[in-house]
Amino acid sequence: MSVKDLQIGMYVILPASWFKHPFLTGKFIVKSQEQIDRIRECGFDEVIIDTAKGAAPSDPESKSHSDTLMIPPQKWDPEKLVPAELKEAIRNKSLTPEKKSQIVYQSSLQIMKRLLEDPKVENIKAAKQGIAEIVDVILADDATSYRLLKITAHDFSTYTHSVNVGVLSVLFAKALIKGSDAHDMHELGAGLFLHDIGKVRIDPSILNKPGLLTEEERHIIREHPRHGYDILSETSQLTEECKILVMQHHEKENGNGYPYGLKGEDIHLYGRICRLADVYDSLTSDRAYRQRLNTFDALKLMKEELQDNFHKGLFDKFVLLFS
Repeated sequence: MSVKDLQIGMYVILPASWFKHPFLTGKFIVKSQEQIDRIRECGFDEVIIDTAKGAAPSDPESKSHSDTLMIPPQKWDPEKLVPAELKEAIRNKSLTPEKKSQIVYQSSLQIMKRLLEDPKVENIKAAKQGIAEIVDVILADDATSYRLLKITAHDFSTYTHSVNVGVLSVLFAKALIKGSDAHDMHELGAGLFLHDIGKVRIDPSILNKPGLLTEEERHIIREHPRHGYDILSETSQLTEECKILVMQHHEKENGNGYPYGLKGEDIHLYGRICRLADVYDSLTSDRAYRQRLNTFDALKLMKEELQDNFHKGLFDKFVLLFS
């Protein structure tokens, strides 16, 4: 059907490879007018719609189907969790940094989306292997990693946020501790990408609520660091210090964070690294209750209004990533 006739609630199939458009996948339910506008901006005149999975053109209720016609979470084979394109891109020496960074980023999004849909132990192991390859690219290829910093998506969802924080945190960790034998960058990278895995145990209606949360809902969401630690413990994944990262990424330097209200030196270096990237990505992503900030304004706000949230020396070094 013509793109101009698309409606919210329809299941679209885009007529192009996944790396030729800004969406995580070429098949999805349209949930907003913004998505329709982005499809049009890609230059597509027509798309296929699947009326078995979404609203039909003649359905007068199609605009109300975005909440009811959700695709059930998919079960993933661990061998298919990591996209083949990632390994191909890493091996391909002829790819430009721009193209490689795009493939690495899109593959990262696919890994995290698939893992969060089916976070069983085999998939966590597979995701760690994929993340290790991404970490190696960031550590060894400055040109590609620099471009990764520039192409992060601004739509806030658990998996895009996980990838953005993972990429940014690994870049920051690279600047801080590169060359040190005291840190396992593969384990650290896995912890950073998986920092929000505890959200799989939070009701999606609370996670995706467009308005202000109630006090009870805030309390529920603040349990996700504990859930994440428990998931990684139950599945025997990651070193203890990286599980602590998952537990501590919302702790603040002034002691007003959660879940334990840790203060100062009680917060692990890895938790501090993740906290900086987490706040920065939240500020520079579109949210239901506010528009995103640009890099300058986000860093300015972090310095002037949230300065007691962060270790000052680390924050100063974090700012240098963007210079």
